[in-house]
Amino acid sequence: MRRITLDDVANLAGVSPITVSRVLRKPNVVSPALRLRVDAAVKELGYVPNLAASRLASSRTHAIGVIVPTLYNVIFAEYLFALHDVLVAAGFQVIVVNSRYSEIEEENAIKALLGQRVEAIIITGTHHTPLSRQLLTQAHLPVVETFELSPDPIDLNIGMSQEQAGQTATRHLIERGFRRIAFLTGNLDHRAQSRFEGYRVAMQQADLPNLPIVAERPRHSSVALGSDLFAITCAHGEVPEAIFCTDDNLALGAMQECRKRGIRVPDDIAIMGFHDLEFAACAAPSLSSVVTRRFETGKLAAEKVLAALASSARSKSQQIDLGYALIPRESTAV
Repeated sequence: MRRITLDDVANLAGVSPITVSRVLRKPNVVSPALRLRVDAAVKELGYVPNLAASRLASSRTHAIGVIVPTLYNVIFAEYLFALHDVLVAAGFQVIVVNSRYSEIEEENAIKALLGQRVEAIIITGTHHTPLSRQLLTQAHLPVVETFELSPDPIDLNIGMSQEQAGQTATRHLIERGFRRIAFLTGNLDHRAQSRFEGYRVAMQQADLPNLPIVAERPRHSSVALGSDLFAITCAHGEVPEAIFCTDDNLALGAMQECRKRGIRVPDDIAIMGFHDLEFAACAAPSLSSVVTRRFETGKLAAEKVLAALASSARSKSQQIDLGYALIPRESTAV
């Protein structure tokens, strides 16, 4: 058993290795008959081009690195879909790395991607270790930080104010007359912390106390976790009038736990989600939530990377605020 080489394809197709290389790299510049002959040989032998050798022979890798904090949460599915949709259509390979909500693992991911000579890096979040920031700054390639806004972007920053969104969600509950409002979260990453800060500020501005029922467990966000967190709030004694969950999965779990306990939503308690996942509008009752533009974020990040790679001039740092929108539904109706 040995690796099939370019020479093997050339011998079977009856052409030179240079001709095979030309057909594979620029199929549009050769005749259809020659292209069919080479393609047939490639398929018969199961030949796979040596990308490492191709990259060494040119200054391009046609690879884009993408770092996300988890592959578990559906929140990033639309984002990754949009990135792939734009970048793959443009002839780029997308290399996705999971940092697992760890800045140290993110740092290692950046090193690994730079070692693979990616042409750009799209990264979730704006909080990095000093070394990560140094590596990204000195790499002299397009860098896009997404999902939140930074006061000091490395290069391009596309996102929204997580804190303002948290304030808006909390004020929605306050404006509907709720006073005892609890906050539920799983992993308290930087974006969840910002939402909590928004919750805290809104409660303070309304002269309402932060409840001691701020349930947190360092676990992946899920419906089951939402159920567990609501059980924790009930264990504190009096059930709050409303709860603000850092994402819709937790909110749906909280609603299911309410149903088990005979607590009516929204008659006995109001529930606010975040991200407006697909099921939010279909839940019973339908779930109030904050729309975060995940697909648009991924699409715009990919388009900006392609534009930067096509330009010879290095642009200045830029920030794009895609904003958010609150969608009130049955779960917070009075």
